Amino acid sequence: MIDIRALEKNEENPFLKVTFVEGYKASLKNRRGDPAAVDEVLELNKTRKAFISEADTAKATQNKVSGEIAKLKREGKDASDLLKEMQGLAEKIKQMEVKASEADEVVRQKLLVLPNILHHTVPVGSSVEDNRIERTIGEPTKFDFKPKDHIELGEALNIIDFERAGKVTGARFAFLKGAAARIERSLIQFMMDIHAEENGYVEMIPPFMVNAKSLEGTGQFPKFKEDVFALKSPEYYLIPTAEVPATNYYAEEILDASMLPQNFVAYSPCFRSEAGSYGKDTKGLVRQHQFNKVELLKFTRPEESEAEHEKLVGHAEMILRRLELPYRVLTLCSGDIGFGAMKCYDLEVWLPGQNTYREISSCSNFGDFQARRANIRYREGKNKPAFVHTLNGSGLAVGRTLIAILENYQQADGSVKIPKALQKYVGLDVIKAQK
Repeated sequence: MIDIRALEKNEENPFLKVTFVEGYKASLKNRRGDPAAVDEVLELNKTRKAFISEADTAKATQNKVSGEIAKLKREGKDASDLLKEMQGLAEKIKQMEVKASEADEVVRQKLLVLPNILHHTVPVGSSVEDNRIERTIGEPTKFDFKPKDHIELGEALNIIDFERAGKVTGARFAFLKGAAARIERSLIQFMMDIHAEENGYVEMIPPFMVNAKSLEGTGQFPKFKEDVFALKSPEYYLIPTAEVPATNYYAEEILDASMLPQNFVAYSPCFRSEAGSYGKDTKGLVRQHQFNKVELLKFTRPEESEAEHEKLVGHAEMILRRLELPYRVLTLCSGDIGFGAMKCYDLEVWLPGQNTYREISSCSNFGDFQARRANIRYREGKNKPAFVHTLNGSGLAVGRTLIAILENYQQADGSVKIPKALQKYVGLDVIKAQK
């Protein structure tokens, strides 16, 4: 959430390198948003403060009149006129407080749908074509035969069944069986082991359902409510990513500065309605309603978040390097970056069956955007509490990693080799067609 007081003060922002209002308006424009939203929320906030001021003035008058009434009563004099005035004041205060409360909620709702400030290093652009490639690791896999995509491979090897999943549930679901199920399970263990044992993250398996407040805290609500699957009774929501429960782990808390940075690696299934994505990747495992993911999360001091962001990206890359999968790292441009991110790197893995790179991890620095919404703060000594910075990224999306293995390690005879680093987890070195 954007700090309304920062907009009012309009001081220079270290991430924008200009005054806050000027920088935020430019940020909104670069995100293809409307800079006029800044003036609108500031004007609404003036109205809110005017109601509060009017109520405070009436309360001050009320206190003064109360003193006069008490004095008249002590002196045995008539205070009926002042008592009538008090009744009028009490009603006025009540009305002003209601108006102030309503105005406060209007401002809050406006702030909840305003996106995060962009870091000054984010490239300006309007689409994915404007994302900046930072580095490319490995060469796209080459074959002396025409490579198949994971759909063909999965069906030929009898390890992925989309048709029966469609019968059981519907579109964008799949049965993984045999070697595919085994690789999926092994990948989760492999990723969790590396991040916990080598990269120093604390393992977490969070609740797979959350309340609305948690989704508001991480920025999915209210703007992206249609993307989430809802349960009617009780009113819970299936998580779109472990980011939601894990980030809210410290909601409404003040951490001691000595605890920072806090690093968690969380496994969870993820559930997404994919509203607005109809026609995109409707076949295969790329864009499913249900998928597994290993998520990396960090809570840091503001001055450490940029360095921790780079570390997080490196930790996600480690999985791709160990699996010897070709990939590249991009900085997302202003027109492609997510709503809550201040800066975001995408990791894209090479998929020969599709002859292209596809996203397998997004690693974002949210600054204090989520911390303000979820009220996550820290205190250094006796200093006033300040908001932490939150960061997260996939470490990795498990289903897409399975796709990458099937497509990059396929052989001319239709079999698929298992990456060396994963063989001890899977217990196989090659996948052959099964009955």
